[in-house]
Amino acid sequence: MITVHHLADSRSQRVVWLVEELGIDYTLKLYPRANGMFSPPQYQALHGLGKAPVITDGERTIAESGAIIEYILEVYGNGKLRPAVGTEDWVRYLQWMHLIEGSVMLPYILNIYVGMLGEAGVPLHGRVHGEVDKHFGFLETEMTGRDFVVGDELTGADFQLTFLLEGASLNEMLGGYPALTRYLGLMQARPAYQRAIARGGSYDLRRLNPS
Repeated sequence: MITVHHLADSRSQRVVWLVEELGIDYTLKLYPRANGMFSPPQYQALHGLGKAPVITDGERTIAESGAIIEYILEVYGNGKLRPAVGTEDWVRYLQWMHLIEGSVMLPYILNIYVGMLGEAGVPLHGRVHGEVDKHFGFLETEMTGRDFVVGDELTGADFQLTFLLEGASLNEMLGGYPALTRYLGLMQARPAYQRAIARGGSYDLRRLNPS
């Protein structure tokens, strides 16, 4: 059985949501943040980087959001939440599974950190804000008129995008992106998402450490 090692206020919330959507049996182990910010020593001991999310499945320890989503869907999904291999939807699915953490997360995080620098960060504003506008503008265009990232059903790619948009919303970065705001509301209204919040506890992404 999968154990989801859930670090409070972190990317691991999307893994709790995933297993709730699938309706599979799992064990949830909760870890509060040390000093309200960092992952505690017990969590860091799970994996060399000490970052969330992490799951264990028997003797296997698996880290990285995309890898965890792919693993769970491959081993426990029974064909759910991902398109058939070789279809056009599958091609889009593959790209979006990597797009969020591989491309969009960096300018998002840089924007937060540069903002924390105050006046010292002003020389970086032009470049960082330009990258944020470029990436979020792309997301807005792609998601306009869509309820899901791929096709007409939820897939693993939606778990990737939703976490990013939750953080962006809390950091007041979605004001000019109505399609992304609408999409985020649809995801957060899902019953399985609400169950995941209830089981996972407090969920506030306004943290200095983006684990």
